[in-house]
Amino acid sequence: MTGKRRTSTRSTFLPRSFRFTRSVRATALSAGALAACASLAVSCGVVPGVSGGSGDDPIVVMTWAPEETSATNKPGMPAFAVAYARWINANGGLNGRKLKVLTCNDHNDTVSAAACARRAVKEHAVAVVGSYSQHSDAFFPHLEGAGIPYIGGYGVTNAEFTSPLSYPVNGGQPSLLAGLGKELGTTCGPVSLVRPDTIAGDALPPMLNAGLTAGGHDKAEDQRAPEDATEYATQAEAALDNATGDSAADPKGCVVTALGDRTATFMDSFRRTREDHPGIRTGTVLGSVDQTVINAAGAASGPFEGAYVTGWYPVSSDPAWAPMKKVISEEAFSDTRIDPTDTGVQTTWIAYTVFRQAVESLDGGEVSADSVRGALDDGLKVTTGGLTPTLRWEFTDQLASIGFPRLVNAEVTLQAVRKGRLVAAKKGFVDVTKTLEKADVD
Repeated sequence: MTGKRRTSTRSTFLPRSFRFTRSVRATALSAGALAACASLAVSCGVVPGVSGGSGDDPIVVMTWAPEETSATNKPGMPAFAVAYARWINANGGLNGRKLKVLTCNDHNDTVSAAACARRAVKEHAVAVVGSYSQHSDAFFPHLEGAGIPYIGGYGVTNAEFTSPLSYPVNGGQPSLLAGLGKELGTTCGPVSLVRPDTIAGDALPPMLNAGLTAGGHDKAEDQRAPEDATEYATQAEAALDNATGDSAADPKGCVVTALGDRTATFMDSFRRTREDHPGIRTGTVLGSVDQTVINAAGAASGPFEGAYVTGWYPVSSDPAWAPMKKVISEEAFSDTRIDPTDTGVQTTWIAYTVFRQAVESLDGGEVSADSVRGALDDGLKVTTGGLTPTLRWEFTDQLASIGFPRLVNAEVTLQAVRKGRLVAAKKGFVDVTKTLEKADVD
């Protein structure tokens, strides 16, 4: 699920029997140290990425995301990570030690993503926390070679749900689309999915279709679109035609958009084209739309009115977000990059919540990539104040059959746009694990 198309891609699927035991971890770290020393020409006295230092040395982590690109951008994620470090350090640090956050721009390309990972290794980061990148094939080999855990990635690539060093906090795009499809399957006529014409986009239709099938609906029409276009008139017209149905007696169809930052651009074209297709509704996923996008599209008079939206977390007005908003208020109130309604910022908050509890569980012992991974692998249960179910990472056969052995949180929230506002459509979470189990990923 990454980047531009290639003729082939490296498989990251792990067999069900794979377990990252302590002995295996030790062997992998030794091999990774040799590889890292050879490639980076650094001293081999300390394994890069493994030693986090002790005593008064700061605990080093990294957060990366794309910024100032023509596709999806998530500047709020590294910006919030820096604000979080200021806040945690002002309140005594982690077990009395300062937290140092390195940030990196992955530029939405493989070269920069790999460079970010190499820097994390070189600067002895003990974890990469709360990050976004479509280029897992570029960055995971470096993290895996050095044994650095990837905690709370955005969930945009398959490798985040297969790598033994990945600790996802949400169900990624698969769970969002499965949940949305399940809801639309009972209310929509023909459904069109508009998604990026990329490898990442290729993985989306089976997940939406799994949800539609669970709702007794036919599969969606797959409409590919450039992820960096400046207008989408052609794609909007095709999606609307597909969703209209063969006769006036057919139930009104739905257009589902999953274009990330380009969803707003698509909706500009959709709004103009929609006049000839009255009654067609829309559906999307958080990350492709938030309250600011809804406002910019016309709020109650815009094309999102009445739309269903699936998310990983409660709506931004939920009291459970108060601790995150406190951090923003105290350390980043004037930073316009940090929006508390942005799912990237929210994911980063949850990822740092996980990291903090992992470090605190070490009871003042050594903080290293190995010890942080060990805490998470040994059954640590992380609570997030109601923003997610209790998180615990272990390889499971439940979703391994479709290639997601690390997907431990398949719960989503259902929201809707009513009178121009994004509000909860149902209370609590909806578990889409069984829906995902039936996804046709061949």
